[in-house]
Amino acid sequence: MKKQLVIATGNKHKVLEMREILAPLGYDVISAAECGGMPDVEEDAGTFQGNACKKALETAKALGRTVLADDSGLEVFALGGEPGVYSARYAGEGGNDGRNLAKLLGKMQGVTDRSARFVCVIAVATPEGLVGCAEGEVRGTIAFAAVGDGGFGYDPGFIPDGYDKTFGQLPPEVKNSLSHRANALKNAIKKGLL
Repeated sequence: MKKQLVIATGNKHKVLEMREILAPLGYDVISAAECGGMPDVEEDAGTFQGNACKKALETAKALGRTVLADDSGLEVFALGGEPGVYSARYAGEGGNDGRNLAKLLGKMQGVTDRSARFVCVIAVATPEGLVGCAEGEVRGTIAFAAVGDGGFGYDPGFIPDGYDKTFGQLPPEVKNSLSHRANALKNAIKKGLL
């Protein structure tokens, strides 16, 4: 029998990715929207861990269930860690994946150090409080142009170390085996959070 896991996110792509990663491990992933709705949580903590914990705690209390939340983003070393916790709104409020990536690629023109990392922090909470957190990352480089239509967010602009294709070009099963989110989920399982 599969264990049900509620994910505190309104991002359909994250729900799908977590389903694909966790289904083989015996988890049935459902979104907060599927079991009562997700509260409006302001992600103002300033760190991936702070935002993940805030989402997990507020959603667990609102739903009366154990909840997993993540906060994730891209950190480009030559840009001092930008876009970081502002990855989803890098091009401004109401920005979208295309505008965010276009802004990043524009800022990277002429930059030779293209090293970067995707970071994900997973937080698990019950209505009574925080269970714990786990982090994962994947390192790589920023492409010179967006390539591929797979994935979401900055995927068409990120080439993971050891590959010559962007996450936007790689098949989902390859991306999901080495992504920051996959690594964070594996670490959460190792720590006994799920």
